[in-house]
Amino acid sequence: MLNYFRWWCRCQRITNQSKGQDGGWITITTGWFIAVVIGVFVAQSAGAPNADINPAVSLAKYILGYYSLAAMLCVMAAQFIGAFLGAIIVWLAYLPHWKITEDPLLKRAVFCTTPAIRHYPSNLLCEIIATALLVFGVGAIFGHASMHHPASGMGPYLVGVLVWGIGLSLGGPTGYAINPARDLGPRIAHFIYQLLEKANQIGYMLGYL
Repeated sequence: MLNYFRWWCRCQRITNQSKGQDGGWITITTGWFIAVVIGVFVAQSAGAPNADINPAVSLAKYILGYYSLAAMLCVMAAQFIGAFLGAIIVWLAYLPHWKITEDPLLKRAVFCTTPAIRHYPSNLLCEIIATALLVFGVGAIFGHASMHHPASGMGPYLVGVLVWGIGLSLGGPTGYAINPARDLGPRIAHFIYQLLEKANQIGYMLGYL
């Protein structure tokens, strides 16, 4: 669910002849907020009490002793597989738009983040800061620093607002990946999509010959 909403927002903003084309940064960050909220609710309803949808959060919980190594790896595997499958469903949902969207960089931007200015040290630092804010923010929301935990059902909304704020404030330089699964899984899906496109082109050339 996280990836469906997130990448559908990017698709409608980027792909040609979409009714939401050129919707602006606010549509992406708002879609990301909704994606996180619904993603956490779905994870909880599916029987995952911790509702982890981000490997960075899962790693922090492992370091703090909430997870065993095996449990962390299982959760991370589910996160990466979910992100990969989500990217495929998004590709299918916007299938007619890929052919009329000629810019390959725009197509790639649907599936993964790209820095506004490619400067690897600065890009890495920005992602580290944003991810650290996410992890510490989630810890503060559900931790013992507050007098009481969030009221029942409020946790996902608070995490969504946190992600929304990170996107609005720190998303500009790199596109705020802040979720290794959400970024890597769709990258792999995009790589496979490129291979299929090249195979089709070779097939057309051989057919022409």
